[in-house]
Amino acid sequence: MRPRPPIRGRGIFTGTGIIVTGLALTVVALLGPLFFHDTRQDPGVTGPDVLGAETVSTPFGPLSGLDRDFVTKVRLAGLWELPAGRQAQEKGTSEAVRTAGRHLVEGHAFLDERVRDVAARLGLALPNEPNPQQREWLRELDAARGTAYDRAFANVLRLAHGRVFTVVAQVRAGTQNALVRNLADDANATVLDHIRVLEATGYVDFAALARELAAGTAAPAPSSAAPTGPVTDPGPVVPLTTDPPSYSLPPAATAPPPDTPDTDGS
Repeated sequence: MRPRPPIRGRGIFTGTGIIVTGLALTVVALLGPLFFHDTRQDPGVTGPDVLGAETVSTPFGPLSGLDRDFVTKVRLAGLWELPAGRQAQEKGTSEAVRTAGRHLVEGHAFLDERVRDVAARLGLALPNEPNPQQREWLRELDAARGTAYDRAFANVLRLAHGRVFTVVAQVRAGTQNALVRNLADDANATVLDHIRVLEATGYVDFAALARELAAGTAAPAPSSAAPTGPVTDPGPVVPLTTDPPSYSLPPAATAPPPDTPDTDGS
């Protein structure tokens, strides 16, 4: 009896066919996620909608809402910490407190010059008055006397610097703008110097400081609305003037790109 000819279409069900089919399905299972993975569902992937929120283009790179808020905060810090430093030089009862006041004055005079230059080049408006929380801190220091003043000065200023230190780190880590990146470098060095000299007064209550920072009772943002974007005329900004520095300040960051982008087509 002659063997029956093979039936068309049954080859896949032979032993070899089953092995080959199994291998193919395994390859598809392994490679499928690489081809069809949806990054929008992956919390570790930053989507363009997040990076583009409130972001505008500038010759120095994209400028985000966080960048603009940071520039405003640097200016605001100087508007109240510089006069607080001057006051500490007069009212402080210890040399350490007076030294901390001098560092605040000179450091914020340095930063204010930097932030005004950055804001002018980016077309950003800056405040000329402290915000309500900062004015309240200044009133608190005005009313204090003797060692009570020393203690209030060290703790209020150390709390404020601790809050802004985290903002500086966040901006420096993620900004795409060259001017803001360089400003964050200078702010980081200056704020860290101020934290150290305030702690050197011996009056900082670290337990209370930790509770305040953990509670998240941060000062109000400059505005409840989105940070103001670049404008043609940002308005006049009053410089914070002081005597020439008496100690070495952080050097200015590396010069940013020129104001006008390259237009030679290269």
